[in-house]
Amino acid sequence: MLLNYRTDLYRNSFASITFALLLTFCNQSAIRAADKPNFIVIFCDDLGYSDIGCFGSKLHRTPNIDSMASEGTKFTSFYVTSGVCSPSRSSLMTGCYPRRVNLHQDHTGQWVLFPRGKRGLNPEETTIAEVLQQAGYATGIVGKWHLGDQPTFLPTRQGFDYYFGIPYSNDMGHDSRPKPYRYPPLPLMRNEEVIEREPDQRQITQRYTQEAIQFIKDHQDQPFFLYLPHTMPHWPQYASEQFEGKSKNGKWGDAVEEIDWSTGVILQTLQNLHLDKNTLLIFTSDNGGATRHGAHNEPLKGGKGSTFEGGQRVCNVMRWPGRIPAGKECSEMVSSMDLLPTFAALAGVTAPSNVVIDGKDIGSVIQGDPDAKSPHEAFYYYFRDTLECVRSEQWKLRVAQVRGGDKMEFPQLYDLETDIEESINLADQHPEIVQKLLRLATTARQELGDGEQRGSGQRSAGFVEKARGLTDPN
Repeated sequence: MLLNYRTDLYRNSFASITFALLLTFCNQSAIRAADKPNFIVIFCDDLGYSDIGCFGSKLHRTPNIDSMASEGTKFTSFYVTSGVCSPSRSSLMTGCYPRRVNLHQDHTGQWVLFPRGKRGLNPEETTIAEVLQQAGYATGIVGKWHLGDQPTFLPTRQGFDYYFGIPYSNDMGHDSRPKPYRYPPLPLMRNEEVIEREPDQRQITQRYTQEAIQFIKDHQDQPFFLYLPHTMPHWPQYASEQFEGKSKNGKWGDAVEEIDWSTGVILQTLQNLHLDKNTLLIFTSDNGGATRHGAHNEPLKGGKGSTFEGGQRVCNVMRWPGRIPAGKECSEMVSSMDLLPTFAALAGVTAPSNVVIDGKDIGSVIQGDPDAKSPHEAFYYYFRDTLECVRSEQWKLRVAQVRGGDKMEFPQLYDLETDIEESINLADQHPEIVQKLLRLATTARQELGDGEQRGSGQRSAGFVEKARGLTDPN
């Protein structure tokens, strides 16, 4: 009996110790998981700088995004790296200028990728999703991908656990273009499967929102990264019956106000699940607004497709209760390229070190450190393959202009602090600043290339010789 008692005591003690160790490990794991913030990036398509209330819109009702701004910080000098879709998105994913990863244009020289395109995001690149996967994050994308529609380029091959959405622009379907430019039917995908052809786009923002909410709920007990690149308000604009015809700015305004509704649903979900204090939520756009379709970029000059400020400086709001100052405005020059290294640092992992990354860690800037300054000496504006402008501090130097620039004299120097409209050329008054920015332009040309001149730091895009459409018949 004594032997059995001691054996049972030993077994019970061992079990207790094992349970205690397991509990300690689980608690430590939970603490480590809790220390890692969730990341949500809402990336609109063609939204204008002043298309939301907190950036000056008087046409569009955006109370939820405005609430984000009052509870977070507006970034008024937030840049994307291109005035159009695919190049801009390549920078968000890789932390690099489009020319560095060779996605500044497609294989035919067009400025975005098209269905059946041979070029796409190289699987050898390390994406923001892959970086976070390594840190134990669940990763999901709901919306527009536009970095290649061949199987090897799809988001599920680029670090995302889950994908739901239209893989390129919503005007790239069979019914959107006249012959002979017709594309295959527009695909709606779940992961790598086409689940619908030519989906009802009036419901697409609603469906994206439902999928995003479900992803958050499914992964509420682990750190997650949700990338929500809306299809709207890119042309052709659509809105559900709840929003159609309800705005003061036609179809454009209807689409914008539905995106605001979607943002509000996400905010409410985070609060309901007690996740909002551990979630960095970012709202922004892929490029400047398409003014011919209803967008507004005031007070910036230009819009989508240009290297004027209205083409590449976009509205941006970041919210993270307790970590990002509430009701503030930051004018430091930051970029979509910075999100990859910043998210990596906040998640406790390192950004890729085997290749050059153009983005910088801006954690101190976004969290309101009064001493934090932009980590960028320069920002480069490319139009397709051509370097057109350089910004350093408040100065912007235009060295070329591909479209409509035959009769213009260069260089042109603008002080963006006093002349955000880029209307007063100060090149003659500040020759020393012109020379400084010309030297920076030379650095860009050597590293990233310019025109037909290849840069020493350029890498290859992905390439598929025999490309097929996602909805082509077998």
